[in-house]
Amino acid sequence: MPSNAVLEAKKAKVEQLTELIKNSVSGVLVDYKGITVEEDTKLRKELREANVNYFVEKNTMLLRAFQNCGIEGFEETLNGTTAIAISNDDQTAPARILGKFAEKSGDKFNLKAGYIDGEVYDQAGVTALSKIPSKDVLLAQLVGSLQGPMQKLAAILDAVKEKKSEEEAA
Repeated sequence: MPSNAVLEAKKAKVEQLTELIKNSVSGVLVDYKGITVEEDTKLRKELREANVNYFVEKNTMLLRAFQNCGIEGFEETLNGTTAIAISNDDQTAPARILGKFAEKSGDKFNLKAGYIDGEVYDQAGVTALSKIPSKDVLLAQLVGSLQGPMQKLAAILDAVKEKKSEEEAA
């Protein structure tokens, strides 16, 4: 039977995980079995640069933390080797970075599930999320799509202005 010190340490760990999850906007669970230390180091560096917290945790601890947060649906997913990537500000960063890595690594690294603002996504959902461009790219695409029609409007108005000035001169 575990000692009280061990139980208290586990409770404290679950509370810490609960706070991390509550303060996050998104998270992705992965099966990391089979990747090399070099691959893991590169992945962790890329996640760190995107302000994504990535770590390995025991499945039972994660399950209790998710339950404390009111996020249900990971019971079937939390088995085997599990790592979690959590973002506090970008909803797609964990899925995007881990999805790209999973595509490159084949069967060694697999997306399991994830969540955004408390809504749970299965493996297919997380894979779909991984295809969404970053917020900055989406904003750039929006600006680009708005810029074209505005430039055309400006050209038309300039042509009308020139035509009027020609008519007035004649």
